[in-house]
This record gives sequence, structure tokens and C-alpha cells, in this order.
Amino acid sequence: MKLVSWNVNGLRACLSKGFIEFFTEIDADIFCVQETKMQEGQVEINFSGYEKYWNFAVKKGYSGTAVFTRIKPISVAYGMNNAEHDQEGRLITLEFDEFFLVNVYTPNSQRELARLDYRMKWEDDFRAYLQQLDKTKPVIVCGDINVAHQEIDLKNPKTNKRNAGFTDEERGKFTELLEGGFTDSFRLLYPNKEQAYTWWSYMMGARARNIGWRIDYFLISNRLREHVKDAVIYPDIMGSDHCPVGLQIY
Repeated sequence: MKLVSWNVNGLRACLSKGFIEFFTEIDADIFCVQETKMQEGQVEINFSGYEKYWNFAVKKGYSGTAVFTRIKPISVAYGMNNAEHDQEGRLITLEFDEFFLVNVYTPNSQRELARLDYRMKWEDDFRAYLQQLDKTKPVIVCGDINVAHQEIDLKNPKTNKRNAGFTDEERGKFTELLEGGFTDSFRLLYPNKEQAYTWWSYMMGARARNIGWRIDYFLISNRLREHVKDAVIYPDIMGSDHCPVGLQIY
């Protein structure tokens, strides 16, 4: 089974920048999207053979997630049943026979860490949500988790110590999630691979110079580790400031 995840930083714009071509070429069984920045009915997207599920933010032009899947889910849930977190369209959970799939767009802590306190609350509630799902069946989590976990996961760790996405607090919460029963699929297979990034600033030619961060992930319940065939980053796919990431399982 092939799964793909991509923060498109505005799906309507990305549609004209190669999204459809990549979607068609990659031929994924499940394709997850974050930061759609759309409201219901703003664009009609139909891919033959795929079911589609959307979660829109209350705020227009903000956040949002979507899932396109060839495999019809048993059930679909939007958000984590928590009013504090469920206004921004950040979470879609699909239940399949063998696993839950959770597509997530984690809140950014923002400049000067204005939203760090909220981010910490989100992290605790999200971890509890995943662990509750994991009691029923294994979980695959994908999306923009907005943290570079280790120094190897960004180009300039020393100068980003207190920047959003690389604070001790955010990194610590990611560690707690892994210690709570989950595995970073990319690091499972490529523990020492350097310069493997998924996001680059639009400024200063960062992408051309590969000055990036790895903040997009496929996480899996630990008991799925032996089923991972490959974990992939597609750095040459343009159309967003993020590139797609993939997971192959069997």
C-alpha cells in the first residue's frame, strides 16, 4: 500500500502548479493534504476511483485538511472531539480494517512563540487521542507536524534554537509522542540520513541551497514497524514550500 502526504500551502494555487500531475503520477492508494486554505464548494476536485473527505476551518482561507482514498473507510471523524481544537480543520481520521489513518496539520507556534502555550495543550490532547485510537487498532499518522525533532532534521539547528518548530518544548512533546508508542518511519529506515528536508523558506533561495527543515512525517504505531517497506521524501516536487512525503507498507 502506498500513502502520500503533502502540505500544499493553498490547494487552489497548487492545482495550477503541478498538483494534479503529481497526484496522477504517484498513483497512491491514500493521498493526504494539509493547509488546503479552502472552504466547502470553492473548487470541485474529482479523481476517478477516489473517495474524498474534507475538513474546513471556520476561518476563511486558513488551515484545512483533505484525504483522497481508493479504499473506502469504515468510518470518518473530523477533529478530536474537542471544541478547543476543532475549529481550524486540522484533523481527519479514517478507520480502515487494519489501521486508523490520521491526517494532521499541527498548529504553528508562530513568531515570538505567540501560540506556544496553545501548542503545548494541543500536543498533550493529540497524543492522548492517538493513544486512545491505538488501543483499538494500529495508527498511521501523517502530515505537517511543524517540528524538526532532532538537529539532523534541519540545516541550521544552532541559530534556530528558540524559533517556532525547534523549541525544546516542541521537540520534547514529539519525543513524548514517540515514547508513547509511535515510530518516525523515515528515521526507522534512515536514522543517519542528513539533508533530508520537507520544508524550505521562500526567502533567500533556501530551497535551491537546500536550507530546509524536516517537519512533515509519517508516524506509525510501533507494532507496524515490521510492515514498513519504504519511507520517501520527494524534494523535487514543487508547487508548495513543502514537498510531499510517502510511506509504503505491506
